Amino acid sequence: MIKNKKIDWDNLGFNVIETRSMYEATFNSSGKWESRGLKPYGNISLSPASAVLNYGQGVFEGTKSFMSSKGQAVFFRLKDNARRFAASSKRLCIPEISTDFFIDAVNEVVKDNLDYIPDNDKGSLYIRPLVLGTGPMLGVKPAKTYTFLIFVTPVGSYFKSGLKYLDAVITKKYHRAAIKSIGSAKAIGNYSGTLLPYKEIVEKGFDEIIFLNSSNEDILDEARSANIFIIKDNILKTPALQGSILPGITRDSVLKIADGMLDLDIEEGDVTIDELLNADEVFFTGTAVVVAPVGSVSLDSRKYKYRRDFENSLTKQIRDSLLDIQNEKTKDPFDWITKVK
Repeated sequence: MIKNKKIDWDNLGFNVIETRSMYEATFNSSGKWESRGLKPYGNISLSPASAVLNYGQGVFEGTKSFMSSKGQAVFFRLKDNARRFAASSKRLCIPEISTDFFIDAVNEVVKDNLDYIPDNDKGSLYIRPLVLGTGPMLGVKPAKTYTFLIFVTPVGSYFKSGLKYLDAVITKKYHRAAIKSIGSAKAIGNYSGTLLPYKEIVEKGFDEIIFLNSSNEDILDEARSANIFIIKDNILKTPALQGSILPGITRDSVLKIADGMLDLDIEEGDVTIDELLNADEVFFTGTAVVVAPVGSVSLDSRKYKYRRDFENSLTKQIRDSLLDIQNEKTKDPFDWITKVK
């Protein structure tokens, strides 16, 4: 396949590059979603009174398409993204989009932008579906009309200098979300609250921030935009999904790989600060970061360091197993891979 010649494929970062087209559908007085198909990539128009601008009524997803080692464009767990998108929409009173409608729309826009998918060793095509309450609403109520958009962009590594051990810090100053609020939905408003905490920790030289549970500050919640795992004595543990934690698709993939392929003992439950600080290995997971090892965690001006032997770590085994499935370098025992069609 001929690649787009305007892109420096050897130096892709994790930022937005304009592609050929994006997808649009609308929900209005008809009471159903109607596809508008593909349109040139570009700006959209919104009412200043739109519910998304005034009340944050919007959700999004993040997934990827890969040019696999077999030379074909594939998706990873796209059906699960569709299901989570519908669940998030329901929580924010947005008309749900069916799994088939979602998948067909993603296929349409990716197929039209195939020349923007990096080669297997260069990166991936990041896919961003989002649904917005575009109808005007002055009171705090759901909009009556909505817009569903999908844009795509080629990306390289999430980390500018490549994969490295991250230096993280626990915050007691901020919470990410409350248990009975919308922390488990991929709502646009969840992420704005992490901007200031992240800005503050970056200025102090840290890479990532870990939030504590808003109801019990002795246990972990998650990172800014990633789930967290610890390994101790060959036991893999992650905070349970109790309302404030996003049900990460990479998170679930790691649990299934650890249990079904690597035969590790896994636990989902409360992870205490003490367990985190005394772990053998710690890592973050997410669509963007995949599996990112943590080298240290700081708390109250004290730094706790972990073993930095990535080549011989369980973290690497988990990361490699996941990437090998995504890139079709190994058998997919979970039927997670589907072809772009």
